[in-house]
Amino acid sequence: MTRRLDVDYLVVGAGAMGMGFVDTLVDHSPSAHVAVVDRRHAAGGHWLEDYPFVRLHQSSTFYGVASSVLSGGRVQERGPEAGLQVRASQPEIVAYYAEQVERLRQTGRVEVLTGTSYSDRTVVSRISGQTWRVPDSCRIVNAHYLAPSIPAESSPPFAVADDARVVTVNDVVRLEEAPSQYVVVGSGKTATDACVWLLGQGVDPGAICWVRPREPWMLNRALIQPDPSVYLGVPATMYEAAIASSSLDEVFLRLEEAGVMMRIDRSITPTMAKSPTLGEWELELLRSIEDVVRHGHLRSVSRGLLSFADGSSVKVADDAVVVHCAADGLKNPPLVPIWDGPTITIQPVRAGFPCFGAAITGYVEATRRDDGEKNRLCPPSRFGNSLAQWAEMNVRGARAAMAFGAEPDIAAWANTVAVNPARIPAGYSSPALDAVRERLAAVTTPGIAALERLMVSG
Repeated sequence: MTRRLDVDYLVVGAGAMGMGFVDTLVDHSPSAHVAVVDRRHAAGGHWLEDYPFVRLHQSSTFYGVASSVLSGGRVQERGPEAGLQVRASQPEIVAYYAEQVERLRQTGRVEVLTGTSYSDRTVVSRISGQTWRVPDSCRIVNAHYLAPSIPAESSPPFAVADDARVVTVNDVVRLEEAPSQYVVVGSGKTATDACVWLLGQGVDPGAICWVRPREPWMLNRALIQPDPSVYLGVPATMYEAAIASSSLDEVFLRLEEAGVMMRIDRSITPTMAKSPTLGEWELELLRSIEDVVRHGHLRSVSRGLLSFADGSSVKVADDAVVVHCAADGLKNPPLVPIWDGPTITIQPVRAGFPCFGAAITGYVEATRRDDGEKNRLCPPSRFGNSLAQWAEMNVRGARAAMAFGAEPDIAAWANTVAVNPARIPAGYSSPALDAVRERLAAVTTPGIAALERLMVSG
């Protein structure tokens, strides 16, 4: 039997972006009725399956939904990041999204159907077989366009021989006997997390071989904080560096000198700019790993041997455990209009902060009627990968911020939501904030032009 879902929106994906959109839409559109569907058993997206020691790489304040501050805006009281905002753990994030589901259900206007599959306006329970259909007037919200791949749900991107010991990053915590060597495969946040965790468990740096196909640039976490006098200094410094530089490599080197960007190996200029945040204490730990393999992508693993796409091979210990951290975490598909006929495709709007992008998309959908106007106010941005894409991400994000920031109601709303990293709360003022705002005003326009020039020239 098929049941009709009488809803105005069907949101496909109950991860961070789907939940962020629904939260703001429902709060600002009192008549909207919404159904949220997801293949997983609960809301929270990839966090439900992620490795147990994972934490947000940035402040909890910048993550989650607009109506509720994840971790309550708490500051760390001890440890190497004392004084910085709390970064939520996996269990905290999963519990947070469970709470948001209950809040949305209590409105009486939101249904959340997990453990379901979606196709062609039809939703099917993967558990009971129950089927639902939505009317033709219902708008479909694609909240999984940028859904990340994680090691727990993806095969290694290299061949694995029967005699090799390969585990996902999730399973490294379940080993029953320590090997003489760990081989960590990957260049991104998951690999850095794995290395930091292993070192924190007392593994000798000499017992870790790190297969790093590319060198990454990373942001200094101490500057990506919900204090506008601190955070706004980052784009100001970025624009100043762009104006003074003749290449994107030079921009990043200037940002490193200013303490904004960090790289693990100062003898190599990175080509990867997904730019997660990193603590200086983590950087120090990562630099203690000296056995770094740079032969590009790993092609295959067999007992005691790593083989690479460039034709080279590297010997490792016969009992080495290879830790798969090489899933394609941040997706980089083509940019598409967010509003396109019957479909809304959620993407970042302000550079690098997807939860704010989802929230502002929900706000604009609730408060504007014309799709052309909505697309003007919220042009999509991308996640950076190469240096040129990082520059494009920042250019597009800055132009979007100018567009929606010129709308009094959007600007006022954006300054009330913690997921907006550039918000200036009502009544907040200081000489430091005045100074950084003056810097930013002076360099934004020429800085955007400089980034555009550099991203085209490479």
